[in-house]
Amino acid sequence: MGLLQDVFSEAMSALLKNRTRSLLTMLGIVWGIASVTLLIAYGSSFRSVLVTAFDSFGKTAVVAWAQQTSQQAGGQRAGKKVHFEQVDLDYIKATSPAIKTICRENSRTLPMQYNDQYVNGAVRAVCAEYGDMRNEVPSAGRWLTPMDLVERRRVIFLGDKIKRQLFGSKNAIGESILVRGMRFEVVGVMDKKIQLSNYFTSDDGSTWIPFTTASDLYDNKDTPVFIFAPVTPSMEGVAKKQFLAALAERQGFSPTDDKAVQMFGREEFRPVIDGITIGLQGLLLFIGALTLGIGGVGVMNIMLVSVDERIREIGLRRALGARKRHIRLQLFAETFVLMFLGGAAGILLSWLLTRAVGTLPLLGPLFKDESGKADIHMTISLGTVLLSSLVLFLVGLVSGMVPALKASRLDPVEALRYE
Repeated sequence: MGLLQDVFSEAMSALLKNRTRSLLTMLGIVWGIASVTLLIAYGSSFRSVLVTAFDSFGKTAVVAWAQQTSQQAGGQRAGKKVHFEQVDLDYIKATSPAIKTICRENSRTLPMQYNDQYVNGAVRAVCAEYGDMRNEVPSAGRWLTPMDLVERRRVIFLGDKIKRQLFGSKNAIGESILVRGMRFEVVGVMDKKIQLSNYFTSDDGSTWIPFTTASDLYDNKDTPVFIFAPVTPSMEGVAKKQFLAALAERQGFSPTDDKAVQMFGREEFRPVIDGITIGLQGLLLFIGALTLGIGGVGVMNIMLVSVDERIREIGLRRALGARKRHIRLQLFAETFVLMFLGGAAGILLSWLLTRAVGTLPLLGPLFKDESGKADIHMTISLGTVLLSSLVLFLVGLVSGMVPALKASRLDPVEALRYE
């Protein structure tokens, strides 16, 4: 401990002898570490926004559309139209242990009215479990309940866009609207939903009613969509296979005919999101590291100049018994003192800049959302500081290595003769 304390004390003394040069050298490090930190913070927030936008579709939801068969099986011709009915749902539930919940969904574009306000919007008939599967979180009121389906209640849950078109800023909970001339009570309203993936129509422009109640508005015996959730997200692939096998057995087509049913879940888009966001984070980190590397080159050059100026001093130390490792340690210490002071100032600068910048637009303008939840929030987290500090350490290691090796390899006799 005493040796290290002496080494760093000497390093500080050496740097203070050339204060202007040391300060100018540190400026490159300050700007470099600030760039690394800001770029890492931007990349992390960018990834967070995109992942949240895709998660709003539903963290475990898988949507299945009825198509037509492409293989002959059991005497059935290819090209047979697949239909989704309640008996299919009951059979899939009974024979597919990897599926946690499953729901039929039907959607129609119907006229809706509140007082003198009219709008045509999607009315989606679903089950009570649908809300959890699709991440339909009410900002006011509640989601549909099992009793709503059992008692065939005429209740409706509104997306943000439909609510604003019918009610504006007025509270909609408890009010009644007419859907195709039938009165429905508004039991819940959803906040604006930032989503990059949907089907039928966006959730903001949709409303939801109990599936059992939909028969009052239209014939919903034959539905185009099943939506289900696996027991765990990792079981999505197994759940899809069990779903297809059960449906194939029920309707008499081949369980390997994946064209009979089109399925869309997280497995389809998660690799794309990971590829985009992780790739961008890697690119930003690389750019920041290059910027910091330029500052590191400046430190290396200054340390090489310092070695040339102190050749006689190094020779005298070697003559008095200093070993090569002591000389290397001294030069490394001076390099890392410069890096540490510049790094600390750079991180402080980046924190001040993030406080000044605050929020940068990303998805907010696209979805006409002014809340800022879909935009970049520049924050300096502990993980960001640790990652930028690791990059700083690696750059400092490389920057100090060349002058340290040059100084330690000086011949003591030649060094003492140096003028």
